[in-house]
Amino acid sequence: MGSITIASATATIAAWRNPAANPPHDPPSSAMSGWPALAPFRSRTFRYQWPADLCTAWALEMETLILGWYVLVESGSVVLLTVFGALMYVGTLVSPLLGMLGDRLGLRRVLAAMRLSYALLAGVILLLAATGRLDPTRVLAVAFVVGLIKPTDIGIRTALVSAAVPAAQLLAAMGISRTTQDSARIGGALAGAGFMASLGLVSAYVAITAIYLVGALLTLRSGGRSVGPESPRSVQTSAARPSPWRDLWEGLHYVWRTPRLRAAMTLAALVNLCAFPLTGGLMPYIARDVFQLDQQGLGWLVASFAAGALTGSLCLSSFGERLRPARTMLATCVAWYLCLLGFALPIGLPVAMALLVGAGLMQSLSMVTLSIVLMRTSEERFRGRVMGARMLAIYTLPLGLLAAGALIPAMGFRALVVLYVATGLVLMVGIALAWRAELLPREARANAR
Repeated sequence: MGSITIASATATIAAWRNPAANPPHDPPSSAMSGWPALAPFRSRTFRYQWPADLCTAWALEMETLILGWYVLVESGSVVLLTVFGALMYVGTLVSPLLGMLGDRLGLRRVLAAMRLSYALLAGVILLLAATGRLDPTRVLAVAFVVGLIKPTDIGIRTALVSAAVPAAQLLAAMGISRTTQDSARIGGALAGAGFMASLGLVSAYVAITAIYLVGALLTLRSGGRSVGPESPRSVQTSAARPSPWRDLWEGLHYVWRTPRLRAAMTLAALVNLCAFPLTGGLMPYIARDVFQLDQQGLGWLVASFAAGALTGSLCLSSFGERLRPARTMLATCVAWYLCLLGFALPIGLPVAMALLVGAGLMQSLSMVTLSIVLMRTSEERFRGRVMGARMLAIYTLPLGLLAAGALIPAMGFRALVVLYVATGLVLMVGIALAWRAELLPREARANAR
């Protein structure tokens, strides 16, 4: 037994020092064969990428919650809070460009560079807080820079997952990958609120900066099966590419001329406009002004939504192959909006937390199946650019947040919820009818199992 343990440890160290010695897909272990949800971990790339994504998601969630609460408390303005939330997504306009760079330079390299920049910017906040020079204006300035690159992170990591695992394991891999975000919204929210309440902003940012660095290093170590110029096929075709801008245009044109992709992109834009603001950027306002909670109460509300989302991700990783992706995407979006409609009623905190769990569950099921429609039905050479274009749909989120910041003082929070939910449901029915041939039939490509 001792010799086996020593041999295993030696092999692990050797694999760390020499990633090329590890094949992209290892032989399946009995545990992986027994539970299909673990099958994606046969890929060396996925084994490194999953903890890298986990670290990055935790740090991003802690940072967003801490700075959102800081801006609301220091300024006392819900409008400034929504400006902060909008700035965190301003980079959706450059996401297609970053996706194109991922296709040309290698998705892993671009993602690692982005995550190193997160650590650098967190270090700026840490320095400002430690020297007593932090204020809401400087927070908004840093949020603008973070927002230039943050929205692309999810798209590039999704494209990396689709390149790292076989097509048969893609839905399970997407579900497992999604757990990094969902667990971050639970643990990151509670940890961020706890750090802020007990240790202060400086200590919280020491932890955030360190976690970002770990995530960046793990991303660099992922290696394995790669895309972009790291792939021989991409090296052969890169000489034929006349310019990066032509690559970008080809990717956008590919999405536009493919009806199922255009339908999924439109739905993504809709939920970012009318659903995500209510469970994202407005959450500090809901905690403090609707339910009269402190920052730890905010952590519990965010964690409730994330607990439902994590449950959805785990269910998809285990049983997702039985679902029709496009149909599931539409049905769960309807249920998501109905859960949010409960916030238009005079409910107490326990009911609100239960509704957030349900909303999180439906949100996870709908957004993961949407990603499956995009990745499974796209040509491999366009995947980075497709996910870059997918991030463009997030641009409606800051628009929804800014509109909410202006409407809440005028009409109240509950009336805003009714307006957003009604708008979302009506437009979603329109999407389903406009692209019914691509989304509704069982034999449609977007519903393939």
